[in-house]
Formats: sequence, C-alpha cells, structure tokens
Amino acid sequence: MKKTNTPQKDDAQKDDADKTVTDASSKTLATEIMAASPVPIDKLSPHAALAMMLDNQAGAITALTSALDQIETAGMAAYKRLSGSDMGRLIYTGAGTSARIGVQDGAELFPTFNWPRERVGFVIAGGHNALLRAVENAEDDSIAATKEVEKSAIGRDDVVIGLAASGITPFTCHVLQQARKAGALTIGIANNANTPLLDEAEYAILLATGGEAIAGSTRLKAGTAQKICLNMISNLIMVQMGFVKDGLMVKMVPTNAKLRARKKLIDAALGRASKS
Repeated sequence: MKKTNTPQKDDAQKDDADKTVTDASSKTLATEIMAASPVPIDKLSPHAALAMMLDNQAGAITALTSALDQIETAGMAAYKRLSGSDMGRLIYTGAGTSARIGVQDGAELFPTFNWPRERVGFVIAGGHNALLRAVENAEDDSIAATKEVEKSAIGRDDVVIGLAASGITPFTCHVLQQARKAGALTIGIANNANTPLLDEAEYAILLATGGEAIAGSTRLKAGTAQKICLNMISNLIMVQMGFVKDGLMVKMVPTNAKLRARKKLIDAALGRASKS
C-alpha cells in the first residue's frame, strides 16, 4: 500500500509520534501471543514439538500470500528508484532479529548478483556489535536513529527497508521517519497491523503471522516471513535490473571452487565462454 507524503512534523508533533510508539508497546500484539495449541510446546514429546513448530512456521507462507500485492508494489517502486541512479543504495534497518535478517539479505547481493558493495547499507540499532550480542535499550534509542540517518547521508537516491516484527520499535520507526524526510523511498515490514512502522513507511507491507509456537519468539514464524519477504523484494529488483537471464545468475561472482564450477555451468548454458 502506498501512502502520500506527510508534512514534516514540528517538535510537538514529534513528541506525539514518540508517545504513539510508547503507547503502542502496551497493547497486546498478535506476535506476542502463543499459537493456538491444546498443549504448550514444552509439554510435548520432541517429535510432537517439532511437528508443532513446523505447522506454525507454515503460517509464514499464508501471511506472505496475503501480502503479495504489497510486496510487488514496494519491490517495483524500489527497482525504479535504484535503476534511476548509479549511486542509490538499498539500505536495511532494524533491531535484533530483524536487523540480522536484513544484514543476511543485503550481504548476499554482491556474490549472487555482483551488486556493488557500496550500494548496500545497514542502519542497525546498537551498531554492528549488536549483530552478535544484545545491546541494552538500543532498539528504544530514537536519538541514535536520527544520528545514524544523518551519518549515513541517506537521500533521495536511496531505498530504506525497515523491519520490525512488533511494528513499534522506536529505533526503526525513527529511521524510516527521518529517511523519508530526507527524500528516500521507504518500505516498512511489520508483523502486526495498525502499527507505527507501517504508518511511517511510504510503502507498507503487513505480514500478519500471528502467534508463535513459543509466545513472543518472533525469530520463529515472524522472522521466517521477514526473511522470505526480503528475498522476494531483493530478487525482484535484481531480476528487473537484468542480473538474471533464463533463470540463471549471469552476474554471479565466483569466489570459491563451488562457485567457479557453477559459473562454468551457467556460461555453458548461455553459450558463452567462461573467463574463470
């Protein structure tokens, strides 16, 4: 869903926006509840627990199917923005699990498609150290979010994707808010409806995954849906950019023996001589 640009908020409006994020955190979010099950996971046999988790994870696909139109609209808008400049970046922002999922997607664009490293960016709550260990209160730091947007020099050529299962993470909401003010195209991906992250984004994607096998553990079904969604968006962009031909990764970077062998197969399939 695309929303029209909103006027820049003054200080009073910004305080209201901050309060909205805080107030929303007191509500019961769908991702915080336990998935419907007659028996909690810790009361099940190992096999039954695994079966429950698998069944619950399958709900990620249902959520993605419902959001397919939103994903297409956002992905094509991102493609048009990035194809209009040879400097525009695809920037991922988030906290905790969502940040790690974003980094995984972005880091793989260079070896898979030879997408320039300088055209990928990350704005992570707590900095890069937070990828390996939790940084206390980092996701609540809206001031740090504003500083990171300024430090990253986010502008009109860029696409910023914000992820938060809850949809209320102050850091991520403020990154999108400030990035949009700077003219960047913004995409918000959340697993709860009617949340600030979706309101802040120009293009909102709701992945309504609901309750988890372990209540509140959004690295499970919600995280799975986020990962697939990012795969879909980034791959759509790269396909539209021409980095895929006949279903093959024609710009792949062969950085090891396996990939060099793969490149030879791709070149053979396309009838061209391999340079590796």
